[in-house]
Amino acid sequence: MSWLFNHKRISFLGLYLVMLFFVSVFSTQLSRHSFDQQNIDAALLAPNSTYWLGTDDLGRDIFARLLRGARISLAVGFITAFISLCLGLFWGGLAGWKGGVVDRVIMRGVDILYAIPNMVILILVSVSFNTMFEFDNIELQGLLGILLALGLTSWGGLARVVRGQILQIKKMPYIEAARAVGASDLRQLRHHVLPNLWGPLIVMLSFQIPSNILAESFLSFIGLGLQPPYSSWGVMASEGWRTLQIFPHLMLYPGLILFITVLVLNLLGDALRSQLQK
Repeated sequence: MSWLFNHKRISFLGLYLVMLFFVSVFSTQLSRHSFDQQNIDAALLAPNSTYWLGTDDLGRDIFARLLRGARISLAVGFITAFISLCLGLFWGGLAGWKGGVVDRVIMRGVDILYAIPNMVILILVSVSFNTMFEFDNIELQGLLGILLALGLTSWGGLARVVRGQILQIKKMPYIEAARAVGASDLRQLRHHVLPNLWGPLIVMLSFQIPSNILAESFLSFIGLGLQPPYSSWGVMASEGWRTLQIFPHLMLYPGLILFITVLVLNLLGDALRSQLQK
């Protein structure tokens, strides 16, 4: 019964993510208005049949901007998680498999990375990227800056997990048997090590994605991520903050959808961890 309950919970949480992906991909088709279309005459309207969630202080459709923000926030969360996976798998795998001096050098680098507060590195990388590179597409520039900053700072935990798992796997009898028959390192990694790593990595990524979404929202909130009129949930929260006391719904909508999405991803990670430990 517990397995069935856990399976249903994973399916329900996964369904929410699939729906969120769907509405983010088809955001322009699902909304009557463009996310950056301004109409001062319709500014700060309450929800109605034309603007389902009302409008902001520039008359832009909040519903359209939420859908557009879902596309950006999800893209940042999953792409940066993939970058972290590649870096963490490579460096953590190299440290754990080779051992010795290679292990010590790589892990000391990870320790240095952990010694510096993540937010400091995020801000420095984001500011440096936006200063050094200028694109005609401002949205693309802000998105690339966030992807680079998060991708370079979020792989340390994955590297540690990969290294620890490989150190355990190296002691297993099937690895000794593979070495005894003359299997190459590449064959051992491909057939014996990687299949045993995917479970813990999937769980790690399910917690990494919401952390990256929150980090993107924070960077956009303080003005180092995407900039208006482009939309992400962090940009919308930053814009709503200025009128919080008068029009609290401008910050309520992005804050609520961000809270629900991060909660779903964390619950999904917890459910996957429970399932894989059985």
